Amino acid sequence: MSTATSLRWGILGLGGISRKFTADLRIAGLDVVAAGSRARETADRFAAELGVPRAHGSYAALVADPEVDVVYVGTPHPFHAEHALLALRAGKHVLVEKPFTLTAVQAREVVAEAERRGLVVLEAMWTRFLPHMVRVRELVRSGALGEVRALTADHSQRLPADPAHRLQDPALGGGALLDLGIYPVSFAWDVFGAPTAISARSTPTATGVDRQTSVVLTYAGGQQAVTHSALDVAGRNDAVVIGTEARVEIDPTWYRQTSFRLVAPDGRVLETFDGHGPGRGMQHQALELERLVREGRSPHDVLPPAETVAVMETLDEARRQIGLVYPGE
Repeated sequence: MSTATSLRWGILGLGGISRKFTADLRIAGLDVVAAGSRARETADRFAAELGVPRAHGSYAALVADPEVDVVYVGTPHPFHAEHALLALRAGKHVLVEKPFTLTAVQAREVVAEAERRGLVVLEAMWTRFLPHMVRVRELVRSGALGEVRALTADHSQRLPADPAHRLQDPALGGGALLDLGIYPVSFAWDVFGAPTAISARSTPTATGVDRQTSVVLTYAGGQQAVTHSALDVAGRNDAVVIGTEARVEIDPTWYRQTSFRLVAPDGRVLETFDGHGPGRGMQHQALELERLVREGRSPHDVLPPAETVAVMETLDEARRQIGLVYPGE
C-alpha cells in the first residue's frame, strides 16, 4: 500500500457522478490511478478523457489492482453494498456514494466487514464536509444560536420524467427520498442527532417511486426538523437552522458550496460566510477519508459509520410509512 501522503484512488462505476468526483480529486491534487467498468471500452474512454493511467474491464480487476489503495463506489444505489464489499474483501478502503446502501441491513453488513478487516469505509455524503457546513457545526456547538429549536431544508429538482430513467425505476432505487431527501435528513442528523419520532408523507409517480416526500423528525428536547424533497419541481433549495438567539440562513443551493448568514432575532446580520471554492466540492470528502486512514477514527468524526447506518434506518422507516418497497427487499 502506498506510503505517500496521498492514497492511490480507483474509481468503480464510471457514470456522471464518478466523472465529477474524479475531476474534484484532480483539483485537490489527489492520485487517481485506475478506473473500472463492466465494459472495457467504457473504462478505456473514461481513462483517456480524464487522464487516468489504467483502465480495467471489470470491477473485480479494479479492486485486485495492487496499485489501488482506496476505491470510490459510484454505481447505482442497489449495487453499493455489493461493490463496497467487493473492494473491502480485496483489502481496499472504500468511499461509497450516497445513499451508502439501499437499506440499513446492507449498511450494517458493509460497516461490519470494514471493521473486521481494519479498513476505512465512509459514506460520500459530500455536503457534510463542505467548508460552510463545517462552520455551521461550529456555530451550533458554540452556542451562538442559543438553544437550537428547528431546522428546515428543501431539496427539489426538476429531473428526467422518462419512466425508463434510473430515478423513476424502483429496481434501481429510484425516487426522491434516496436521491434527494437523504441530504436534508442527513443534515438533520448532523445538527440534532437521533430523532425520537419520524413522520413521512409522500406522493408517488406512475412508476411507483416517490415523486415528493416530506419527513418531519422530532427530538427528545422538542426540536423539529422539517425536510422536503421532490424530483419533478425546482425548489429554492435553501435551508435554515433556527435557535433562540440567532438563525443560520443557508443560501441556495444549500447542499453545495455556498454562503450563509448568521442573523439575530431583530434581523441584524452577525456573520457572513462564503463557502464557494474550486470544483464541485467533492474533494473534501476524499480528503476526509485520507485523514481517517492516516490518523484513525475519533469520537469527533464528521460522519461515523454508526451514524451512516442510523441515517439509513431513518430512511427505511420513512419508506415504510410511505409504502415504498424496492424489488428484492
